[in-house]
This record gives sequence, structure tokens and C-alpha cells, in this order.
Amino acid sequence: MSVSVAIPNINLELGEGEGPHWEDDKQTLLFLDYYKCELFRWCPVTEELKSLKLGRSRVGSVVPCRKGGYLVGMERTLSHLDWDSGTTTVIQEIQSVGINDTFNDGKCDPAGRYWIGTMGAEVAMEPGYELETSSLYSLDTNGKLVQHADKVSVSNGMTWSNDHQTMFYIDSMLSKVEAFDYDIVSGTISNRRDVVNFNLLPEKDTIGIPDGMTIDTDGHLWVACYGGGKVVCFDPATGKKLREVQIPAPRTTSCCFGGKNLDELYVTTSSYFASEQPMYGSVFKVTELGVIGQPANVYFG
Repeated sequence: MSVSVAIPNINLELGEGEGPHWEDDKQTLLFLDYYKCELFRWCPVTEELKSLKLGRSRVGSVVPCRKGGYLVGMERTLSHLDWDSGTTTVIQEIQSVGINDTFNDGKCDPAGRYWIGTMGAEVAMEPGYELETSSLYSLDTNGKLVQHADKVSVSNGMTWSNDHQTMFYIDSMLSKVEAFDYDIVSGTISNRRDVVNFNLLPEKDTIGIPDGMTIDTDGHLWVACYGGGKVVCFDPATGKKLREVQIPAPRTTSCCFGGKNLDELYVTTSSYFASEQPMYGSVFKVTELGVIGQPANVYFG
């Protein structure tokens, strides 16, 4: 495999690169800076990078809409974004349960629903976040917001199995990759269970915290490990680690497959409280992995 810098030092000065999404129809990479509420759209062929600032709110995720525009999760609102005008229109808003819980990672399921979770407020004491004040939601294609799980601490990575029968999910504070039985027709989940428990891994002290993730066409999970400087591939059927990709920026936050053949892995990183490090905050590209990703889902509403 080969690891290179795709976009150097884009998320600096307490920035946190997050939410990568490959727009297959446009052949562009979407990602965001969580703390600075800024969205980016990058074309690897022309190397053109466009950005859009969305006020002062923190932004947790961005996904394209089939009918045009994007969905964004900002603070406690889900909004439709028109990129050209920069206008956002609120679709749903939730009340804070804890001190200041906000929307974090989000993706669309195979039926075009938008799944997004919240995260607790940052606090001075360990483990650094307010615990069990957040939830996992989905936004139906008719705009209805549904709560699926509560007592979440830091909602993060999610993806769906290739047969659409399983949803994989990460609450980072649990240090686990979990799974649910997933009903694509009703959009419901059940039978929550562990897939990979990071606390039980031999390298538990060095692997970092599970953050964002994606899936390949072999059904294997690729998990960005925050603090570990790596993306680790797991077999969800056995929970075994298959391989890992070392990233020269320890705060790896998320990843997605992209490129013309969906055989390139893009990895976002954070420079939060570490902007003096030369590679922190860059977006990396991993090639020659020998695997292919699934096309990213979009919102059908």
C-alpha cells in the first residue's frame, strides 16, 4: 500500500477534519472542519479546493441530497444547504439533554435515510466528555426525525453491510464497534451486540479510540483510530483484525473510499491542540490496498 498527503494541513489552528464523503457523480471529496464550521469540496483531478463557512456553529456531518443541495448537522439542528448561495434551512431541531450536546457523525442508509448521532459536551475531567446524554437518530425521507438509541456519549462511525441486513455503529466512549439488525423497509434497528471490543484487543493501549469508519465490497470494516495514527481493517464476522494502515498524524478521525474505481481510501485527521505538528490536520490518501469501497449513500428526501 502507499500513503500520501492529498491535502496538506487543511484543518489547522484547533481544526478537526471529519465527515469524509465521496461524491461519486461529481468525483469530488466532501469533508468538514468540525470546530470551525467549514465545509470543503475537493477535486483530486484538478486539485481544486472549494470551501464554505457556515457561521459559528459546529458542524458534524454533510451528505448530498438526491434532489440537490446537502444535509448538514450543525449544533442541534439538521438543515438543508444550498452550496451556491450558502443558505441553510432548518429541517429539524432537538433540545439539549446534557450541558451542550451537539450533532456529530452522520451517514445515509441504503434506503436514503439520514442517520446521525449526538455527542456530549466537552468537560475538563476524564474521560473528557459528558457521558450518556446523547442519542442516535434518523431523518426519514419525509423529514420525520426518529430516535433509535439513547444514553449515547460520543456518537461516531456508522455503515451498513453489503446485504443491507446489519448496521455497524460506534460510540467512541465505549471503545467498541457494535452491530444492529437493520430493517431496510421500516428503518428500524434491533439486537444490539459487540463486533469488536477495543478493550479486549492485545494492542488496546496503542490502537487508539474508534472514530469514523467505512466498509469495502468484501464486507470488511475500516475504522479510523483516534490517537493511534492508523486505520484498522476488521472482519465483522469474527472480530479479528486483518490489517492496518499507519497514518503519519496520530489523530485520525474518519475515512471513506473514493476515486474513479472506489479503490482509494481518504483519511481525515485532527490538529486539535497539536497544530505545531507538521502533518496534523492533513487529508491523506491510501492507494494499492487491493480492495474496493461501496458507493456512498445519499439522502432521498
